[in-house]
Amino acid sequence: MITALAVENYRSLRRLVVPLRRVTVVTGANGTGKSSLYRALRVLADAARNGAVAALAGEGGLASTLWAGPEQATFSQRDGAPGGGPAGLRLGFAGDEFGYAIDFGLPNITGSMFVRDPEIKAEASWAGPVLRPATLLAERAGSAVRIRTEDGGWHRVPHRLRPYDSMLSELADPQHAAELMTLREHIRSWRFYDHVRTDADAPARSARIGTRTPVLSGDGSDLAAALQTIREIGDDAALDAAVDRAFPGSRVEITEHGGRFEPVLRQPGLLRPLSAAELSDGTLRYLLWIAALLTPRPPALLVLNEPETSLHPELLRPLAELIATAADHTQILVVTHAGHLASGLEKELAYAPDTLATTGLVKQSGATAVEGQGLLDEPPWHWPKR
Repeated sequence: MITALAVENYRSLRRLVVPLRRVTVVTGANGTGKSSLYRALRVLADAARNGAVAALAGEGGLASTLWAGPEQATFSQRDGAPGGGPAGLRLGFAGDEFGYAIDFGLPNITGSMFVRDPEIKAEASWAGPVLRPATLLAERAGSAVRIRTEDGGWHRVPHRLRPYDSMLSELADPQHAAELMTLREHIRSWRFYDHVRTDADAPARSARIGTRTPVLSGDGSDLAAALQTIREIGDDAALDAAVDRAFPGSRVEITEHGGRFEPVLRQPGLLRPLSAAELSDGTLRYLLWIAALLTPRPPALLVLNEPETSLHPELLRPLAELIATAADHTQILVVTHAGHLASGLEKELAYAPDTLATTGLVKQSGATAVEGQGLLDEPPWHWPKR
Protein backbone atom coordinates (compact mmCIF):
# COMPACT_ATOMS: atom_id res chain seq x y z
CA MET A 1 0.00 0.00 0.00
CA ILE A 2 1.18 3.52 -0.76
CA THR A 3 1.71 5.51 2.43
CA ALA A 4 2.89 8.89 1.07
CA LEU A 5 2.73 10.93 -2.11
CA ALA A 6 5.30 13.70 -2.64
CA VAL A 7 5.28 16.53 -5.18
CA GLU A 8 7.61 19.47 -5.54
CA ASN A 9 7.34 22.43 -7.93
CA TYR A 10 4.29 21.31 -9.91
CA ARG A 11 1.99 24.27 -10.52
CA SER A 12 0.70 25.36 -7.10
CA LEU A 13 2.28 22.36 -5.38
CA ARG A 14 5.44 24.08 -4.14
CA ARG A 15 6.28 21.25 -1.77
CA LEU A 16 3.68 18.74 -0.65
CA VAL A 17 3.94 15.39 1.14
CA VAL A 18 0.50 13.82 1.55
CA PRO A 19 -0.07 10.81 3.82
CA LEU A 20 -2.21 8.09 2.26
CA ARG A 21 -4.26 5.30 3.80
CA ARG A 22 -6.43 2.52 2.41
CA VAL A 23 -8.99 5.20 1.49
CA THR A 24 -7.82 8.79 1.17
CA VAL A 25 -10.22 11.65 0.50
CA VAL A 26 -8.72 14.92 -0.75
CA THR A 27 -10.96 17.95 -0.31
CA GLY A 28 -10.61 21.71 -0.53
CA ALA A 29 -12.10 24.83 -2.03
CA ASN A 30 -11.79 25.68 -5.72
CA GLY A 31 -8.26 26.68 -6.63
CA THR A 32 -6.53 25.01 -3.71
CA GLY A 33 -4.67 22.50 -5.88
CA LYS A 34 -6.82 19.35 -5.90
CA SER A 35 -6.70 19.03 -9.68
CA SER A 36 -2.95 19.68 -9.67
CA LEU A 37 -2.43 16.87 -7.19
CA TYR A 38 -4.50 14.54 -9.36
CA ARG A 39 -2.59 15.51 -12.50
CA ALA A 40 0.78 15.17 -10.76
CA LEU A 41 -0.12 11.62 -9.76
CA ARG A 42 -1.07 10.84 -13.36
CA VAL A 43 2.29 12.13 -14.60
CA LEU A 44 4.00 9.93 -12.02
CA ALA A 45 2.04 6.93 -13.29
CA ASP A 46 3.02 7.81 -16.87
CA ALA A 47 6.69 7.32 -15.92
CA ALA A 48 6.11 3.56 -15.77
CA ARG A 49 5.02 3.65 -19.42
CA ASN A 50 7.70 6.07 -20.55
CA GLY A 51 5.00 8.67 -21.11
CA ALA A 52 5.78 11.26 -18.44
CA VAL A 53 7.95 13.44 -20.70
CA ALA A 54 5.24 13.48 -23.36
CA ALA A 55 2.59 14.27 -20.74
CA LEU A 56 4.56 17.26 -19.47
CA ALA A 57 5.29 18.43 -23.01
CA GLY A 58 1.56 18.27 -23.69
CA GLU A 59 0.99 20.67 -20.80
CA GLY A 60 3.24 23.22 -22.50
CA GLY A 61 6.60 21.90 -21.37
CA LEU A 62 8.28 21.90 -17.99
CA ALA A 63 8.50 25.70 -17.85
CA SER A 64 4.68 25.87 -17.98
CA THR A 65 4.16 23.39 -15.15
CA LEU A 66 6.82 24.53 -12.69
CA TRP A 67 5.93 26.44 -9.53
CA ALA A 68 5.57 30.12 -10.44
CA GLY A 69 4.92 31.60 -7.01
CA PRO A 70 7.03 33.98 -4.93
CA GLU A 71 10.67 33.12 -4.36
CA GLN A 72 10.31 33.66 -0.61
CA ALA A 73 7.75 31.20 0.72
CA THR A 74 6.51 30.72 4.25
CA PHE A 75 8.62 27.57 4.59
CA SER A 76 12.28 26.89 3.97
CA GLN A 77 13.51 26.85 0.39
CA ARG A 78 14.50 23.53 -1.14
CA ASP A 79 16.72 22.69 -4.09
CA GLY A 80 14.75 23.36 -7.24
CA ALA A 81 12.96 26.45 -5.90
CA PRO A 82 12.89 29.61 -8.01
CA GLY A 83 16.15 31.35 -7.26
CA GLY A 84 17.28 28.47 -5.00
CA GLY A 85 19.00 26.02 -7.36
CA PRO A 86 18.34 24.18 -10.59
CA ALA A 87 14.69 24.26 -11.61
CA GLY A 88 13.04 20.88 -11.41
CA LEU A 89 9.81 19.03 -11.00
CA ARG A 90 9.94 16.15 -8.53
CA LEU A 91 7.35 13.41 -8.09
CA GLY A 92 7.43 10.35 -5.90
CA PHE A 93 5.65 7.93 -3.62
CA ALA A 94 6.54 5.66 -0.74
CA GLY A 95 4.88 2.48 0.41
CA ASP A 96 5.14 -0.42 2.78
CA GLU A 97 7.26 -2.42 0.33
CA PHE A 98 9.02 0.12 -1.87
CA GLY A 99 9.18 3.71 -3.06
CA TYR A 100 10.06 5.62 -6.20
CA ALA A 101 10.93 9.18 -7.15
CA ILE A 102 11.74 10.99 -10.38
CA ASP A 103 13.25 14.44 -10.98
CA PHE A 104 12.60 16.35 -14.22
CA GLY A 105 14.75 19.28 -15.26
CA LEU A 106 14.87 21.79 -18.09
CA PRO A 107 16.39 20.49 -21.33
CA ASN A 108 19.98 21.36 -22.14
CA ILE A 109 19.90 21.06 -25.91
CA THR A 110 20.41 23.28 -28.94
CA GLY A 111 19.49 22.84 -32.55
CA SER A 112 16.38 20.77 -31.79
CA MET A 113 12.68 21.45 -32.12
CA PHE A 114 11.94 19.34 -29.01
CA VAL A 115 12.65 22.15 -26.59
CA ARG A 116 9.43 21.53 -24.66
CA ASP A 117 10.55 18.03 -23.67
CA PRO A 118 11.85 17.99 -20.08
CA GLU A 119 14.80 15.78 -19.23
CA ILE A 120 14.95 13.15 -16.51
CA LYS A 121 17.77 14.26 -14.23
CA ALA A 122 17.45 11.68 -11.46
CA GLU A 123 15.46 8.59 -10.46
CA ALA A 124 15.55 6.27 -7.49
CA SER A 125 13.74 3.23 -6.18
CA TRP A 126 14.12 1.90 -2.67
CA ALA A 127 12.84 -0.73 -0.27
CA GLY A 128 10.49 0.32 2.51
CA PRO A 129 8.87 3.68 3.20
CA VAL A 130 11.96 5.95 3.41
CA LEU A 131 14.78 6.63 0.95
CA ARG A 132 18.15 6.03 2.63
CA PRO A 133 21.51 4.88 1.23
CA ALA A 134 20.98 1.46 2.78
CA THR A 135 17.52 1.01 1.21
CA LEU A 136 18.39 2.05 -2.35
CA LEU A 137 17.59 -0.56 -4.99
CA ALA A 138 18.33 1.44 -8.14
CA GLU A 139 19.65 4.94 -8.67
CA ARG A 140 19.97 7.18 -11.69
CA ALA A 141 22.03 10.36 -11.94
CA GLY A 142 21.82 11.98 -15.34
CA SER A 143 22.23 9.18 -17.87
CA ALA A 144 24.09 6.78 -15.55
CA VAL A 145 22.30 4.04 -13.61
CA ARG A 146 23.40 1.60 -10.97
CA ILE A 147 21.37 -1.32 -9.59
CA ARG A 148 21.77 -3.11 -6.27
CA THR A 149 22.95 -6.70 -6.61
CA GLU A 150 21.90 -9.67 -4.46
CA ASP A 151 25.16 -9.54 -2.46
CA GLY A 152 24.58 -5.89 -1.56
CA GLY A 153 27.00 -4.49 -4.11
CA TRP A 154 26.24 -2.40 -7.19
CA HIS A 155 25.97 -3.22 -10.87
CA ARG A 156 26.60 -0.22 -13.10
CA VAL A 157 24.52 -0.37 -16.27
CA PRO A 158 27.02 -0.29 -19.15
CA HIS A 159 24.93 1.85 -21.48
CA ARG A 160 23.60 5.30 -20.74
CA LEU A 161 19.93 6.19 -20.74
CA ARG A 162 18.56 8.85 -22.99
CA PRO A 163 17.25 11.92 -21.13
CA TYR A 164 13.65 11.16 -22.07
CA ASP A 165 13.65 7.45 -21.11
CA SER A 166 12.78 6.28 -17.61
CA MET A 167 14.75 3.47 -16.02
CA LEU A 168 11.40 1.84 -15.23
CA SER A 169 10.73 1.30 -18.91
CA GLU A 170 14.29 0.68 -20.09
CA LEU A 171 15.84 -1.46 -17.34
CA ALA A 172 13.02 -3.47 -15.76
CA ASP A 173 14.39 -6.95 -16.34
CA PRO A 174 13.51 -10.16 -14.45
CA GLN A 175 17.16 -11.26 -14.34
CA HIS A 176 19.05 -8.06 -13.55
CA ALA A 177 16.44 -5.72 -12.07
CA ALA A 178 13.54 -7.81 -10.80
CA GLU A 179 12.69 -5.17 -8.19
CA LEU A 180 12.37 -2.53 -10.90
CA MET A 181 10.07 -4.79 -12.89
CA THR A 182 7.88 -5.38 -9.81
CA LEU A 183 7.76 -1.64 -9.17
CA ARG A 184 6.93 -0.88 -12.80
CA GLU A 185 4.06 -3.36 -12.91
CA HIS A 186 2.75 -2.04 -9.59
CA ILE A 187 2.56 1.49 -11.00
CA ARG A 188 1.14 0.31 -14.31
CA SER A 189 -1.76 -1.26 -12.44
CA TRP A 190 -2.88 2.13 -11.11
CA ARG A 191 -6.23 3.17 -12.57
CA PHE A 192 -7.62 6.69 -13.06
CA TYR A 193 -11.16 7.89 -13.77
CA ASP A 194 -11.70 11.55 -14.48
CA HIS A 195 -15.02 13.08 -15.60
CA VAL A 196 -16.33 10.05 -17.51
CA ARG A 197 -18.78 11.34 -20.09
CA THR A 198 -22.53 11.09 -19.52
CA ASP A 199 -23.80 13.64 -22.06
CA ALA A 200 -26.34 12.75 -24.75
CA ASP A 201 -23.59 11.53 -27.10
CA ALA A 202 -21.58 9.69 -24.43
CA PRO A 203 -20.20 6.30 -25.58
CA ALA A 204 -21.85 4.59 -22.59
CA ARG A 205 -25.33 5.46 -23.94
CA SER A 206 -25.09 3.38 -27.11
CA ALA A 207 -24.99 -0.37 -27.71
CA ARG A 208 -21.47 -1.69 -28.23
CA ILE A 209 -19.86 -4.96 -29.26
CA GLY A 210 -19.43 -6.88 -26.02
CA THR A 211 -16.41 -8.90 -24.93
CA ARG A 212 -15.31 -9.87 -21.43
CA THR A 213 -14.31 -6.61 -19.78
CA PRO A 214 -12.82 -6.88 -16.27
CA VAL A 215 -11.63 -3.25 -16.43
CA LEU A 216 -13.93 -0.38 -17.41
CA SER A 217 -12.36 1.86 -20.04
CA GLY A 218 -11.62 5.49 -19.28
CA ASP A 219 -14.43 6.77 -21.49
CA GLY A 220 -17.00 4.25 -20.20
CA SER A 221 -17.80 2.98 -23.70
CA ASP A 222 -17.76 -0.64 -22.54
CA LEU A 223 -20.10 -0.11 -19.58
CA ALA A 224 -22.52 -2.87 -20.58
CA ALA A 225 -19.74 -5.43 -21.09
CA ALA A 226 -18.08 -4.42 -17.81
CA LEU A 227 -21.34 -4.87 -15.87
CA GLN A 228 -22.00 -8.24 -17.50
CA THR A 229 -18.46 -9.32 -16.64
CA ILE A 230 -19.16 -8.49 -12.99
CA ARG A 231 -22.35 -10.55 -13.26
CA GLU A 232 -20.48 -13.59 -14.56
CA ILE A 233 -17.08 -13.58 -12.84
CA GLY A 234 -17.28 -10.80 -10.25
CA ASP A 235 -19.38 -9.91 -7.21
CA ASP A 236 -22.89 -10.19 -8.65
CA ALA A 237 -24.51 -9.68 -5.24
CA ALA A 238 -22.55 -6.47 -4.61
CA LEU A 239 -23.68 -5.14 -7.99
CA ASP A 240 -27.34 -5.75 -7.17
CA ALA A 241 -26.92 -4.28 -3.69
CA ALA A 242 -25.26 -1.12 -5.05
CA VAL A 243 -28.11 -0.55 -7.52
CA ASP A 244 -30.78 -1.24 -4.90
CA ARG A 245 -29.20 1.15 -2.39
CA ALA A 246 -29.29 3.98 -4.91
CA PHE A 247 -32.59 3.13 -6.62
CA PRO A 248 -34.67 0.96 -4.26
CA GLY A 249 -36.30 -1.99 -5.99
CA SER A 250 -34.37 -1.44 -9.22
CA ARG A 251 -32.13 -3.85 -11.11
CA VAL A 252 -29.63 -3.50 -13.94
CA GLU A 253 -29.82 -5.95 -16.82
CA ILE A 254 -27.77 -6.32 -19.98
CA THR A 255 -29.50 -6.84 -23.31
CA GLU A 256 -27.76 -8.35 -26.32
CA HIS A 257 -28.63 -7.96 -30.02
CA GLY A 258 -26.26 -9.24 -32.67
CA GLY A 259 -23.31 -9.21 -30.26
CA ARG A 260 -24.00 -5.65 -29.15
CA PHE A 261 -24.51 -5.11 -25.42
CA GLU A 262 -26.57 -2.38 -23.79
CA PRO A 263 -27.42 -1.79 -20.10
CA VAL A 264 -31.05 -1.25 -19.11
CA LEU A 265 -32.49 -0.31 -15.74
CA ARG A 266 -35.67 -1.95 -14.47
CA GLN A 267 -37.46 0.23 -11.94
CA PRO A 268 -40.60 -0.55 -9.92
CA GLY A 269 -43.79 0.91 -11.39
CA LEU A 270 -42.48 1.09 -14.96
CA LEU A 271 -43.83 -1.27 -17.61
CA ARG A 272 -40.55 -1.47 -19.50
CA PRO A 273 -36.89 -1.00 -18.62
CA LEU A 274 -35.10 2.28 -19.34
CA SER A 275 -32.33 2.11 -21.92
CA ALA A 276 -28.98 3.78 -21.36
CA ALA A 277 -30.02 6.58 -23.72
CA GLU A 278 -32.98 7.39 -21.44
CA LEU A 279 -31.10 7.49 -18.14
CA SER A 280 -30.30 10.78 -16.43
CA ASP A 281 -26.67 11.88 -16.30
CA GLY A 282 -26.52 11.10 -12.60
CA THR A 283 -28.01 7.62 -12.93
CA LEU A 284 -25.66 6.71 -15.78
CA ARG A 285 -22.66 8.06 -13.89
CA TYR A 286 -23.55 6.01 -10.83
CA LEU A 287 -23.71 2.86 -12.99
CA LEU A 288 -20.29 3.76 -14.37
CA TRP A 289 -18.90 3.99 -10.83
CA ILE A 290 -20.37 0.59 -10.04
CA ALA A 291 -18.52 -0.89 -13.02
CA ALA A 292 -15.27 0.86 -12.06
CA LEU A 293 -15.33 0.07 -8.35
CA LEU A 294 -16.57 -3.52 -8.50
CA THR A 295 -13.98 -4.51 -11.11
CA PRO A 296 -13.07 -8.22 -10.98
CA ARG A 297 -9.45 -7.14 -11.53
CA PRO A 298 -8.72 -4.64 -8.73
CA PRO A 299 -5.73 -2.33 -9.26
CA ALA A 300 -3.12 -1.54 -6.64
CA LEU A 301 -4.47 2.03 -6.61
CA LEU A 302 -7.76 3.41 -7.92
CA VAL A 303 -8.04 7.19 -8.29
CA LEU A 304 -11.39 8.96 -8.74
CA ASN A 305 -11.43 12.64 -9.64
CA GLU A 306 -14.64 14.42 -8.57
CA PRO A 307 -16.88 11.33 -8.77
CA GLU A 308 -19.79 13.36 -7.40
CA THR A 309 -20.16 15.33 -10.65
CA SER A 310 -23.81 15.29 -11.86
CA LEU A 311 -24.87 12.97 -9.01
CA HIS A 312 -27.98 13.83 -7.00
CA PRO A 313 -27.04 14.51 -3.35
CA GLU A 314 -29.03 11.41 -2.33
CA LEU A 315 -26.63 9.27 -4.36
CA LEU A 316 -23.56 10.37 -2.39
CA ARG A 317 -24.23 8.01 0.50
CA PRO A 318 -24.67 4.96 -1.79
CA LEU A 319 -21.48 6.03 -3.59
CA ALA A 320 -19.66 6.17 -0.24
CA GLU A 321 -20.91 2.65 0.54
CA LEU A 322 -19.71 1.47 -2.88
CA ILE A 323 -16.25 2.98 -2.34
CA ALA A 324 -16.04 1.36 1.10
CA THR A 325 -16.92 -2.00 -0.45
CA ALA A 326 -14.24 -1.62 -3.14
CA ALA A 327 -11.65 -0.70 -0.48
CA ASP A 328 -11.68 -4.32 0.67
CA HIS A 329 -9.71 -5.15 -2.49
CA THR A 330 -7.86 -1.99 -3.55
CA GLN A 331 -6.41 1.25 -2.25
CA ILE A 332 -8.55 4.25 -3.25
CA LEU A 333 -7.84 7.96 -3.58
CA VAL A 334 -10.85 10.25 -4.03
CA VAL A 335 -10.49 13.90 -5.04
CA THR A 336 -13.77 15.64 -4.30
CA HIS A 337 -15.63 18.91 -3.69
CA ALA A 338 -18.44 17.07 -1.90
CA GLY A 339 -18.26 17.28 1.86
CA HIS A 340 -21.20 14.89 2.10
CA LEU A 341 -19.21 12.22 0.26
CA ALA A 342 -16.33 12.60 2.71
CA SER A 343 -18.67 12.45 5.72
CA GLY A 344 -20.43 9.44 4.19
CA LEU A 345 -17.12 7.61 3.95
CA GLU A 346 -16.34 8.49 7.56
CA LYS A 347 -19.60 6.81 8.60
CA GLU A 348 -19.04 3.78 6.38
CA LEU A 349 -15.50 3.23 7.68
CA ALA A 350 -16.14 4.19 11.30
CA TYR A 351 -15.53 0.56 12.29
CA ALA A 352 -11.93 0.89 11.04
CA PRO A 353 -10.85 4.53 11.57
CA ASP A 354 -7.26 3.83 10.53
CA THR A 355 -8.53 2.89 7.08
CA LEU A 356 -9.57 6.44 6.15
CA ALA A 357 -7.61 9.69 5.84
CA THR A 358 -9.33 12.95 4.96
CA THR A 359 -6.89 15.55 3.67
CA GLY A 360 -7.96 19.16 3.24
CA LEU A 361 -5.93 21.35 0.88
CA VAL A 362 -5.54 25.10 1.45
CA LYS A 363 -3.51 27.90 -0.13
CA GLN A 364 -0.71 29.59 1.82
CA SER A 365 1.20 32.39 0.07
CA GLY A 366 0.00 31.00 -3.26
CA ALA A 367 1.22 27.46 -2.49
CA THR A 368 -0.92 24.43 -1.81
CA ALA A 369 -0.57 23.01 1.69
CA VAL A 370 -2.24 20.29 3.73
CA GLU A 371 -4.56 21.93 6.21
CA GLY A 372 -3.23 21.66 9.76
CA GLN A 373 -0.04 19.88 8.70
CA GLY A 374 3.23 21.12 10.15
CA LEU A 375 6.71 20.03 9.07
CA LEU A 376 6.77 17.49 11.90
CA ASP A 377 3.38 16.07 10.90
CA GLU A 378 4.16 15.07 7.33
CA PRO A 379 5.50 11.64 6.43
CA PRO A 380 9.31 11.41 6.29
CA TRP A 381 10.56 12.11 2.79
CA HIS A 382 13.92 12.55 1.02
CA TRP A 383 14.48 13.27 -2.67
CA PRO A 384 17.20 11.53 -4.69
CA LYS A 385 20.21 13.69 -5.47
CA ARG A 386 21.02 14.77 -9.00
